[in-house]
Amino acid sequence: MGTNGSTMLEPLRQGLPPLNLAAASDAASCALPARYEAVREARRFTRKTLEQWDTGDRFDDVCLVVSELVTNALRHALPAGTPRPTAPDLPVRLHLLRWTERLVCAVRDPSADGPVARDPDDLPADFSAESGRGLFLVDSFSDGWGWHPMAGRLGGKVVWALFRLPHTADRSGPGV
Repeated sequence: MGTNGSTMLEPLRQGLPPLNLAAASDAASCALPARYEAVREARRFTRKTLEQWDTGDRFDDVCLVVSELVTNALRHALPAGTPRPTAPDLPVRLHLLRWTERLVCAVRDPSADGPVARDPDDLPADFSAESGRGLFLVDSFSDGWGWHPMAGRLGGKVVWALFRLPHTADRSGPGV
């Protein structure tokens, strides 16, 4: 599950041509408020963006993962009792980046602490439990995930998930 250390970006490269962040064919991002309604806003933003990019074939998986990443950022990266800033200092940001054969969802938050994936054997036996499965779901529905600490004024970290996309020649629909 997930990666960290010197290999935290390796899943972005596995079995695919080298990744040039500046060569993304499409990119979109949105700032999210520090409240749980932001998860719905993130899903809405993701739906709109993926429809514009004609990548609907991965929509359900991507939306589930975006929901989990944003929920984790709100739940674990924003300590209880801290003031909830308003625009333009919103602490959580969702980024969507698309290349020909991959889509990356990345959520930036102010915590420098890396995400902690639980062993599937340690997950709650109660399937109705509301927490404890987030990164397990991210790992299950994406083609890879990891995190990277941020440097500079913002600090914090980015937790990302990778989705492989069909080759352009294999995709159907308008604009392809």
